[in-house]
This record gives sequence, structure tokens and C-alpha cells, in this order.
Amino acid sequence: MVVAQATAGLHGTLGAVGAGLAVIGAGIGIGQIGGKAVEGIARQPEAASKIQTNMIIAAALVEGVALFAVVVALL
Repeated sequence: MVVAQATAGLHGTLGAVGAGLAVIGAGIGIGQIGGKAVEGIARQPEAASKIQTNMIIAAALVEGVALFAVVVALL
């Protein structure tokens, strides 16, 4: 009984660590996307609308993968 409780506690802790890593990775990824988009717009202001559209799509995909990773880590 004690072993089962210890295993359940370890499982929850590792899940929380995995969820935290997924969130940190998503934050870094979205930060990179935003930074590179601003840099690209600064270099070519006439392409701002295309860059912004692609940036939003990429950020949404990263966010979706991060949400999936958090859900999987916490199950």
C-alpha cells in the first residue's frame, strides 16, 4: 500500500515537471517566433502583413502542441 502511494506521488511529480517543461518550451518558442518576426518586419516593412500572418499561425501551432503536451503530462 505504501509503495503504491509513493509511486502515485512520483507519477504526479513527474507529470508536473513534464507539464512545466512543456510550458517553458512553448514560451521560448513563441518568444523566438515573435523576435524573429519583429526583426523581419524591421528589415522589410512592406512584408509586415505576410510576416505577421505567418507569425500568428506559427505561434498558434506551438501553443497547440504545448497544450497537448501539458494534457499528456498530467494524465
